[in-house]
Amino acid sequence: MKAVWIENIGSFIYGNIAMPTPAIGEALVKVTVTGLCRTDLKIIRVGHRDLTLPRVPGEEVIGTVVALGSETSDIKIGQRVYIYPGISCGACKQCKNGAGNLCISMKIMGFHRDGGFAEYVVAPLQSLNIVPPEISDDEAILTEPLSCCLNAIELAAIKEGDKVGIWGAGPAGTLLSRASKALGAKTVIIEKDLRRRLVAEGHEKLNCNDLDAAFVAVGDKDAYLEAIGGLGPRGKLVVFSGLAKNDSSILVDFNHLHYVEQTIVGAYGCSYRHGVTALKMIAAGQVEVKDMISHKMPLAELEAALCLVERREGMKILLYP
Repeated sequence: MKAVWIENIGSFIYGNIAMPTPAIGEALVKVTVTGLCRTDLKIIRVGHRDLTLPRVPGEEVIGTVVALGSETSDIKIGQRVYIYPGISCGACKQCKNGAGNLCISMKIMGFHRDGGFAEYVVAPLQSLNIVPPEISDDEAILTEPLSCCLNAIELAAIKEGDKVGIWGAGPAGTLLSRASKALGAKTVIIEKDLRRRLVAEGHEKLNCNDLDAAFVAVGDKDAYLEAIGGLGPRGKLVVFSGLAKNDSSILVDFNHLHYVEQTIVGAYGCSYRHGVTALKMIAAGQVEVKDMISHKMPLAELEAALCLVERREGMKILLYP
């Protein structure tokens, strides 16, 4: 089958590899579409903490089940599925507390095991979620990035009437805004790029002061400093995007945090349950995603697609094996 794989950081290979075979408790999924994000750019160009090599990348996958490793399953051949990219143990403290994304033995598709930049991928049955008939594969591919946003919104405890600031209007920032609005919050987006602001239009025209929550969806230290400065009493800063490894420290006035009871919380990835909610929200039209798709390209043109991400010239880029 055709696939992309990484053997050495800094480059990738596009060619033929053996078709995977599903074991007991797994399904073979024919990939319909995969989503490209800045994390894919990072793991190919500079590597990632969770990446093991050699590896087929791709953690945003929609496809059709074509084979099962065991006959007894609620999942049936021919069903369209979204693949939750993680495998968690379900027994550790984090899993029991609803934070399966922080499982001590977490294995992530595209990082620890082969992902969806291929014609077929093997996935655990426990990771599959049936795509509702009312949405297309292209819409459903936004499930994974929306799931990550829902995890962040949960950590910020967003509620109706909250004033939310979002730094960055790329795919993540746009989804953070739209999902927050779906929960009744008022949002303001801070984005230098006019093209991205236009896609994210529709947010409330608010100032960036006295925020109940601030999400930084861009790897920029200045953005974090602005976001901290915009928080009101008991405001929460959500660390959604990481910074460069050698430049990730920011000076924060802890006395100020103390006196106005502000909170800083990290947000990384998502749990399976977030994907269940994300699919429902997309299917119900609570979070519009169609207009976020800027490019549709064959997997064979991955290098050109990565350059678009690198130059921030698109929104959501979809790849077709």
